[in-house]
Amino acid sequence: MVFVVVYTAINWWRQPVMPANPQLQLTDYQGQTVDLVQLSAEKPTLIYFWGSWCPICRTTSPSVNTLAAQGNYPVVTVAIKSGTDQELHRYLSQHSYNFTTINDQKGDIFADWQGQVTPSYVILKDGEMTQGLTGIQPLWSLKLRLWFSSLG
Repeated sequence: MVFVVVYTAINWWRQPVMPANPQLQLTDYQGQTVDLVQLSAEKPTLIYFWGSWCPICRTTSPSVNTLAAQGNYPVVTVAIKSGTDQELHRYLSQHSYNFTTINDQKGDIFADWQGQVTPSYVILKDGEMTQGLTGIQPLWSLKLRLWFSSLG
């Protein structure tokens, strides 16, 4: 019980915070426009902040890739300080990740969301943040959180 309370408190404290004027139209590493307001208008959208250098992300990224492949909810990932577009493409290919990825080469997008740790997640609905979380999140947890966000 103590663990759950401490974990919840730490997760709440470290979660990303939606900026006052967030940049919600982004360009993925392949040059395609990603409109987060439009994506989140019909269904909650998962934004996944991660890095190719992050050991915990090696555990969480396969679940995010599975969620994206299932197609029930839009998924957009933000690769933080993970190299050039070519290096990122090579990394994604090596791991068979097919999720939409924004290359945040300098970490500016993550900093704008006051991100503190990777992995971090944000769920957007109608362009507004409904949930923020950090750390290892199993696939079932992500699905449940997206489903809860779809109710409101």
